[in-house]
Amino acid sequence: MRPPADHPLGPARAIHPRLRWNLLVVAGACLALGAAPPPDLAPVQPAMEMRTYKHVAGQELQVGVFQPGPERPKEGRPAIAFFHGGGWVFGRPSEFHEACRRYARLGFVTFAFQYRLSVKPDGTYPHPEITLVESVKDARSAIRWLRANAAELGVDPHKIVVAGQSAGGQLAWSTALCDTVNEINDDPATSPRPDALLLYSSNYNTMEVWADLIMDKRRAEIWSVSPYHNLKRGLPPALAFHGRKDAMVPYFSVQLFAAKMRELGNPFELVTLEGLDHYLGEGNDKYARYFNEDTLERTDAFLRQIGFMPENR
Repeated sequence: MRPPADHPLGPARAIHPRLRWNLLVVAGACLALGAAPPPDLAPVQPAMEMRTYKHVAGQELQVGVFQPGPERPKEGRPAIAFFHGGGWVFGRPSEFHEACRRYARLGFVTFAFQYRLSVKPDGTYPHPEITLVESVKDARSAIRWLRANAAELGVDPHKIVVAGQSAGGQLAWSTALCDTVNEINDDPATSPRPDALLLYSSNYNTMEVWADLIMDKRRAEIWSVSPYHNLKRGLPPALAFHGRKDAMVPYFSVQLFAAKMRELGNPFELVTLEGLDHYLGEGNDKYARYFNEDTLERTDAFLRQIGFMPENR
């Protein structure tokens, strides 16, 4: 914002270089002290718009949409769709809102999707009608909705990244792997397949005690939603972060997955984080303990490598 021509300082172009430097020093000091910088220097916070992407079993499933700005490039922007963790029972989309804002500021259209959780109204679990299968159906519906509405949302339908943490990672994989699990009302002509994947302490194999508990009497269906047991050739590039000391999703499970991916010729980069447990950003509440800035900067490098990082924000 420029001062008017009759302002004591005159037009912006007339500000003395020394004064301009002093203003920058003051702004830097504000940031260092945790104070808000002057309005013109404050980072823009992308606004969130709530949309409904699916009606199912009496529920209205929503998604928080974060746009970089009002401009909609003709070719569309790359998108990142996030699925939260919580063992298919707990968690909420808001856990990814700060990550959504961060990537919206970098020029992505970002999404934090809600999906059905296996929890009863009284807080007990599992829900007899909601298992991993229903969560997977919702994840695949979500990416179909995103791709079908790409033009309206300002998204490039060929640059859709799907990301998830823990159980949300399993859901991210399901959009690429679980071809037999689909909502009956979904349009099969619209693909839920992502163009890249980001995984943070992801589940890779649902043959485990907790998943068995949630599947309950439908445990025979557990194979249909297990990433490891549905691997195939021709998958999109994937970047995975995993703590070597993860006690919830043992590190050896991702090692086995990585070996199978390499055997099939799929691009899969595993970043092993020594000394870390399941929550890669322990102590960083900004990102719900899912990760920290170091992890996200490594994610940025991957997105540049595959040509998805926006050049013009």
